[in-house]
Amino acid sequence: MSEKTLKDWEELAEKELKASPKTLVWETPEDIDVKPLYTAQDLEGVNHLDSLPGFKPFVRGPRATMYAGRPWTIRQYAGFSTAEASNAFYRRNLAAGQKGLSVAFDLATHRGYDSDHPRVEGDVGKAGVAIDSVEDMKILFDGIPLKEMSVSMTMNGAVIPILASFIVAGEEQGCSRAELSGTIQNDILKEFMVRNTYIYPPEPSMRIVADIIEFTAKEMPRFNSISISGYHMQEAGATLVQELAFTLADGREYVRAALAKGLNVDDFAGRLSFFFAIGMNFFMEIAKLRAARLLWSSMMEEFKPQKPGSLMLRTHCQTSGVSLQEQDPYNNVIRTAYEALSAALGGTQSLHTNALDEAMALPTDFSARIARNTQLILQHETGITKVVDPLAGSYYIESLTNELAEKAWALIEEVEKLGGMTKAVADGLPKRLIEQAATKRQARVDRGEEIIVGVNKYRLENEEEIDILAIDNTAVRAAQIKRLEQVRRQRDPKRVEETIATLSEVARSGQGNLLAAAVEAARARATVGEISDAMRQAFGDHAAVPEVVGDIYGAAYEDDPEYRALVSRLSGYAQSSGKPRVMVAKLGQDGHDRGAKVIASAFGDIGFEVLAGPLFQTPEEAADLAVAKKVQVVGMSSLAAGHRTLAPQLVEALKAKGAENVIVVVGGVVPRQDYDYLLDHGVAAVFGPGTNVLDAANKVLDLLEGKRRNI
Repeated sequence: MSEKTLKDWEELAEKELKASPKTLVWETPEDIDVKPLYTAQDLEGVNHLDSLPGFKPFVRGPRATMYAGRPWTIRQYAGFSTAEASNAFYRRNLAAGQKGLSVAFDLATHRGYDSDHPRVEGDVGKAGVAIDSVEDMKILFDGIPLKEMSVSMTMNGAVIPILASFIVAGEEQGCSRAELSGTIQNDILKEFMVRNTYIYPPEPSMRIVADIIEFTAKEMPRFNSISISGYHMQEAGATLVQELAFTLADGREYVRAALAKGLNVDDFAGRLSFFFAIGMNFFMEIAKLRAARLLWSSMMEEFKPQKPGSLMLRTHCQTSGVSLQEQDPYNNVIRTAYEALSAALGGTQSLHTNALDEAMALPTDFSARIARNTQLILQHETGITKVVDPLAGSYYIESLTNELAEKAWALIEEVEKLGGMTKAVADGLPKRLIEQAATKRQARVDRGEEIIVGVNKYRLENEEEIDILAIDNTAVRAAQIKRLEQVRRQRDPKRVEETIATLSEVARSGQGNLLAAAVEAARARATVGEISDAMRQAFGDHAAVPEVVGDIYGAAYEDDPEYRALVSRLSGYAQSSGKPRVMVAKLGQDGHDRGAKVIASAFGDIGFEVLAGPLFQTPEEAADLAVAKKVQVVGMSSLAAGHRTLAPQLVEALKAKGAENVIVVVGGVVPRQDYDYLLDHGVAAVFGPGTNVLDAANKVLDLLEGKRRNI
């Protein structure tokens, strides 16, 4: 295209707009200026345009024929309450067309606690399936032939006992460990950044990762030893550049850890896999997957592999949970469908599609069927599987792919300057940048600069409630405790003691393989908690220090009249009654702290004195801290369905300490059906998904002023 032709277009566009077409440039959260027109000139200097799928740098896909030869695997992530209930759900889905399993564990299991531990009373079976021993694992896969079925397991903190229990359950089903196929997430670095279901400090946690890579490379040739996850980064608020850069930097760190064990890169590189989120920026998400393959191929060259497959990035994707909204929830079907299409056009190898009700609760059979059928319709009715990488050559897609790769590489190099990802995580760089991005996005949504249909625009006046799946946590925990008691009665105590002692020695000495030792402990029916505690005694627990970013939310709002009015109102309250102190609390084993950190940051900018409580508190511990710090308000942030148990316990704990005047509010993923229950049990206000931060701050100030008048 000539300069004159482009100039002609600009003149025509200016006539149509009555303004310069530069006003149409969209600055994304990734600091990419998306133009209204892309031409061949935007691809000058881009080097991958002549590449083919199945060949390095794999930008067009890891397999030559991609979906034309075989469509992506429909791998729905699910797990809830008991192993029996989850097994029944899996079998229904497999009968209806699902091709692989992906297991969600409850938070007690993630954190290495047995279901009878006092710290997990509100968590058992709520956000995944409870697994305490091999016996639970055998029930989970009852009637599902593990010789034939690929199983993915999202597990990081308690990865050793869970994988050990899976191996033993497979063997007792008649499937040798060499025949087991699937993936274990085993990605601990991102837990320290965003998801927080860690147990041990970073250094021994990296040893666990390397031991699993070593064991599976030698004994489980069909099993992927790690799924390096960017999904949880984007869900925590990361931009696509941050998700891309930090995920690949994590991958490089894991490769180095495996090489330090003496492994040959070609022995394990082909069994590494990745996991990305797919959000609502349709074309950017497509370009992200293409850029990921491009960058990984280049990064793996550093390790001089001999097999071409060692340079290849394979990925599972999941549609975004954060994009789902409680308000007008049937819109979520549309959101998920577009995200699924984006993942497919980007070249994912397997995909999970979220259900419409997951902004409020676990999916029902009704919503799960729609989510699964979304993929079946894409595969069988749209024709998108007939052509490999159909968007290749698009000026826009190729330009985005290149720009995302360049920006991500710059951030990867910043991580390298800090000494690699483990040191960057210890420094706090990734967590800090992601929390800043999350807070900026919340401000854009609250200001209406980023439109979410049904939430901050086009909202229904009278919203109907939809049926949701409710888990009876008390009944699930009672059933798990009963099975635990049975397992402990029937096992050989001496054999358990011997295998746990061996595992403890392997952990303490640094000699031997942790997974190999744990397999024998699991075979003896040592529980998940007992195996985890054996390593806790050697490694210790990791305790993060909560930090809150500042001057992000307020900076976005500084000229907003509503914001200034709230700041002025709060200042007036502070002059007469003192600066109000608010504690943001995370109770139980729920480590998902995006909402808590955004609220803490925004409330701090508005003028509240904010205390960010530590993760994993019991209600009694939170009440003790609230009393010691003399806070007026405790805001409990809940994203994992423990609110019905934990919030009332917090209210009662405060009363028991003579602090009944402390206001308790709850925010997060709380179904409307639970609002009255919480209010009846002493909670002063509930802030559900999609709540505007300024509205929440005004309501908290209303409560404080009301309390002041009543004193």
